Amino acid sequence: MNAEFINPFIKGLLNVMETMAQTTLKPGRPQRKSNEVAKGDVSGLIGMIGPETKGSLSITFDESLALTIMERMVGERPAKLDADVGDMVGEVTNMIAGSAKRDLADVGYDFGMATPVVVSGKDHTISHQVDGPKIILPFMCDEGSAHMEICFDK
Repeated sequence: MNAEFINPFIKGLLNVMETMAQTTLKPGRPQRKSNEVAKGDVSGLIGMIGPETKGSLSITFDESLALTIMERMVGERPAKLDADVGDMVGEVTNMIAGSAKRDLADVGYDFGMATPVVVSGKDHTISHQVDGPKIILPFMCDEGSAHMEICFDK
């Protein structure tokens, strides 16, 4: 997969976490992913389609990090993952994809975005529905980890 596709999503994630949740994530090493099991407790998944390519993005958070992000964004920490945390994960997913969409449009790739889907629970699965390689990128901070998966047909 082309770094031209990956870098806008990394930039979007880091920017959204810094500006919206005052959280600095440290990127780890990207890898190919061969299964559908998520690496965290709650995930947002969004599809993207355009004339040149189609793909999807998921962002998965450890429960501890998701609760911290929620606390930093709204001022209250939930006791556990709930519908409000799910809504927040969906909105964060949408903001990351929107940021990447703007950057990719600047280099000639235009696509529309679906409504994000949120899935939670231990060992939940993420199905990208795109025929292409899946790249998983880990991100760490003191509050827990996040994993971003990107899958494009190009």
